Amino acid sequence: MKAMILAAGRGDRMRPLTDQTPKPLLKVGGKPLIVWHIENLKNAGFNDIVINIAWLGDQIPKALGDGSQFGVNLHYSDEQKEGALETAGGIIKALPLLNSEPFLVVNGDVWCSYPYSNIHRLKKGDLAHLVLVNNPEHNPKGDFALIDSRVIEKGSEKFTFSGIGYYHPALFNDLIQGKRPLAPLLREKMRENQISGEYFTGDWRDIGTPERLEVLNQTLSE
Repeated sequence: MKAMILAAGRGDRMRPLTDQTPKPLLKVGGKPLIVWHIENLKNAGFNDIVINIAWLGDQIPKALGDGSQFGVNLHYSDEQKEGALETAGGIIKALPLLNSEPFLVVNGDVWCSYPYSNIHRLKKGDLAHLVLVNNPEHNPKGDFALIDSRVIEKGSEKFTFSGIGYYHPALFNDLIQGKRPLAPLLREKMRENQISGEYFTGDWRDIGTPERLEVLNQTLSE
């Protein structure tokens, strides 16, 4: 199974830190945030990792190379000409690099102790499997509900989508390349009962602002 790290965003909430440096290369605990992702994926058995790039994108392959220094193969999906294509759009453009089997996608601006698995199998008929977490302060109402391992739009208790998901390429069938968010596509398939999920209670953080980055730095230093 291949993995994809989403790393194309402008990182407006992280400014001014991202004015000259793409968000994935901001350091936390002494090394770039994206390196933590690469190392965690490598330890879970992922050897082929796709990274999409846009904002200041040339800096990322210059810093990471072909992945040999980490013991993996890195492949880049370049969105610099189009501008960041959002999540679904970025995945659609990267599909030729991800091949025809299910794959894992991880948001580049989260920190998580989730135990990635390169042998996760989507059940027959499912197009995605989402990892849901407790709602952080900046998203108190949550995103989706979870009942009997099925992710649904509405429910008495909603959780936050972690930005970690396993996807079948068929989820993106017949969708043309271009800027496209992921959430509407997921909601459509939820209504067709094709999205499974799990509730993860371990350490998860959205590292989207300088303040949250500093809090994580302090935690790691301790």
